[in-house]
Amino acid sequence: MDLETQLDPQGAWIAVQAGVAQISGLAVSYSFSVIGAVILLIGGWLVAGLIERSLFATLSRVRGFDATVSRFLSTVARYAILVMVIVMVLGQFGVQTASIIAAIGAIGLAIGLALQGTLQNIAAGLMLLFLRPFRIGESIKVGAVEGDVEEIGLFATRLRAADGTYILAPNSKLWNEPVYNTTRNRTRRNDISVGVKHGSDAGLAQKLMMELAAADSRVRDNPSPVAYLATLGDAGVTVTLRYWTSDKDFLRTKIELIERMKTRFDERDLSFSAPQPA
Repeated sequence: MDLETQLDPQGAWIAVQAGVAQISGLAVSYSFSVIGAVILLIGGWLVAGLIERSLFATLSRVRGFDATVSRFLSTVARYAILVMVIVMVLGQFGVQTASIIAAIGAIGLAIGLALQGTLQNIAAGLMLLFLRPFRIGESIKVGAVEGDVEEIGLFATRLRAADGTYILAPNSKLWNEPVYNTTRNRTRRNDISVGVKHGSDAGLAQKLMMELAAADSRVRDNPSPVAYLATLGDAGVTVTLRYWTSDKDFLRTKIELIERMKTRFDERDLSFSAPQPA
């Protein structure tokens, strides 16, 4: 076989032309897929952002709807749309999306088993957001956790203690224990107990307490305040003033009433004793 037969220029040229045509066909085919994928990504990103803002604005106009819940639902809607867009983009390149979804499900199950505690916090966070046993700005006590709520997240809730301490409490703890919300009802009852020694006029102590309560505009008339003999002990009796006030005035009213009681009792020579336990 001579060299001319081995090279076969005409056959080689035909093979090159066929390869170029095949590559051109593939390039045209995939270029449309790439262009379509880019359009889907850009359009999906814009649509997801638009739906997130629109949904948040709509829910914010609903009376009594919590702002944190509105933000959470709008964010979930946005990411749900983005996931759908990514699946559609993969379909543009002929990827079997069913197998990808199954793989994502299996990975999600494995991650869920590994992060059971974290998922408990997420589930508790959703329940707190929807049932709203407390809202941002309210004061709560849950077990050893006590403070003003600053943020309710999916994993944890941020609070500020009365002394300014930063508290980050897991949502599962706040959901699994009784919640004492001291500001939800807007009014609070308080009892101030004073021990009066035997031989002193307990009736006078009751009268002075009622006068101080009546003179304080922060003490509510309904329910009306009452002063009564709470306990009887060896050293004396315990006289208690029970009254209602707004949650905002609770602490200041208590402090000032105690100061005034001390002054008035001293003026009338009423002798103190340790209050008896109820």
